[in-house]
Amino acid sequence: MTHAPTLLTSTSPAETEALGEALGRVLRAGDFVGLSGRLGAGKTALVRGVARGLQVPPEALVSSPTFALVNTYAGGRLTLLHADLYRLRDAEELYDAGFHDLVTTSDADGSVMLAEWVDKVPEAAPDDWLELRIVPHGSDRRIAVTPWGDRASQLLTSWSEAMAPR
Repeated sequence: MTHAPTLLTSTSPAETEALGEALGRVLRAGDFVGLSGRLGAGKTALVRGVARGLQVPPEALVSSPTFALVNTYAGGRLTLLHADLYRLRDAEELYDAGFHDLVTTSDADGSVMLAEWVDKVPEAAPDDWLELRIVPHGSDRRIAVTPWGDRASQLLTSWSEAMAPR
């Protein structure tokens, strides 16, 4: 099941991290979130917030795994696998790197995957995933969130509820 994108606006890096933190609080083992947006759009800021929401220890300095392909942040409610697909040329490189093994075992091993630059290698995404496209708009960031599948739709609903003022 796929819906039209839900549009969010962030007015600062701190707000982008807060959106990520709310998402991190509702993620479950096996969830996959794909991020796209130009350099400096705020993808890694959102992942830093997710890490906080997953209760990853603060000494784990979340940064873009551009050269490592995947950084692993353990010690929280769930393990965060943070991938950066920017340097990959095609799906074959993705398979050769063992990426799909990480994605398919994440539910069993209690981890979630957030993949930056998923638009460069769309084959990286499983059938059920949450897509976030971050687009700078003046000093703000517009985030188009599209669920691809039933779990992704549930995740978007839970995230929306987690962001609602109390």
